[in-house]
Amino acid sequence: MLAVLAALGGGVSEAGAADGPAAGAGAGAATPDRARYDVSLRSDADGGHWAGRERVSFRNASSAPLREVYLRLWGNGEDGCGTPGGPASPVVVSHVAGGTPEPLTVDCTALRIVLTEPLGRGERVSVAFDVSVTVPDRNARFGREGATRFLGNALPVLAVHDAKGWHLDPYVALGESFYALAGDFRVRLDHPSALKVPATGRTRTLPGAPGRTVTLSVADRVRDFAWAAGPFRTATETTPGGVLVRSYWAPDTPDAGVRLSRADAVASIDRFGEEFGRYPYGELDVVMTPEFGGGMEYPGLVLIGTTEEGGAVVHEVAHQWWYGIVGNDEYNTPWLDESFAQYANARFQGWDMRNCWADVYWPDDGAELTASMAYWSQHRNEYHLVYTAGPCALADLENTLGADAMARLLRQYARDHRYGVSTTEDFVRAAQSMTDVDLGPFWESHYIR
Repeated sequence: MLAVLAALGGGVSEAGAADGPAAGAGAGAATPDRARYDVSLRSDADGGHWAGRERVSFRNASSAPLREVYLRLWGNGEDGCGTPGGPASPVVVSHVAGGTPEPLTVDCTALRIVLTEPLGRGERVSVAFDVSVTVPDRNARFGREGATRFLGNALPVLAVHDAKGWHLDPYVALGESFYALAGDFRVRLDHPSALKVPATGRTRTLPGAPGRTVTLSVADRVRDFAWAAGPFRTATETTPGGVLVRSYWAPDTPDAGVRLSRADAVASIDRFGEEFGRYPYGELDVVMTPEFGGGMEYPGLVLIGTTEEGGAVVHEVAHQWWYGIVGNDEYNTPWLDESFAQYANARFQGWDMRNCWADVYWPDDGAELTASMAYWSQHRNEYHLVYTAGPCALADLENTLGADAMARLLRQYARDHRYGVSTTEDFVRAAQSMTDVDLGPFWESHYIR
């Protein structure tokens, strides 16, 4: 995010499935993993309400028995648990099968489900539930603008348990709170034919009931699933590198900005594929409206506020690698996606980054570029540093290592962490492996700790 700017069953154990125990998995291994989400939703007339059933199958990657899972209902983040006598939470889960749900916590963004039986290492099980999604009346990643509906972070997804325990961080509107392992989605969206529905994954449409269309999406090894709905204008093109780019824009979006954003999307996705490794999702959907604030990234889909001068599409396309393919805990290490995406954007745009750190005003020695959203939420006026100081630090690292070494570092790092989760410590080690010079003073002087 450019913040500055079919019947689905459940509960049947799948122990002994083909994807057996992970070699060397310890009690702190990130789990549950290898998730598969099967979702079937039907919308109302304008795409503002969706309801249906979701089934999540998953494996226990940890050596410790898994007795519970948590669903994150991130769509409730800004509204919490609703108000007495007023609107309910936008995302409601009910009729859970495969476990026993407990009351919602963390401002109604976390739902604990106690599994029917403890799940052993390497075993699979599934839970299923009804889900109701009502798009809030705000222009946001989960919101609306005119006749356009944005459904980012609307689907419940599994929380992660690792060596630090369950990650149940609070929602932050300033940036992202999200930490998810890569999984597979099979999503069926039934909607009025007057609405176009761009979505994560490879999509195709089928005729539904009279006046309705079914959009089917298949998305493998993605961390989330998002879609939009509206009376979009559309265009489709294939990049020289073979990526299908589908553009969707609200009718009142400036034509010049649409042309610029489409061109930048096509050029940047091939460029980043060359720099960081092949784009794996088959297609990219670019959704443009005139008033959306900045941009927001999801696997295979980006939301872009688009003026006559275009928008933040290059930054959001870079996020397909730095967050999507190379994952990170976005709440605790936001610099690993935002700074890296903005550094990629700067390189694509040809910005002069020499000595840019000299122009950085650092608030105090207690601040760290590697701070979590807990810190930035309390220091909102400093959050821009992950977009300004962060890419400057990476440019300085390029100057220190040399351009060729930096290019090798990023490509190898992206390969080593493809579909996984990276940390600051991982990157520090990887960078140090590229040189015999001790980089300790470099990290300290750039507040990377």
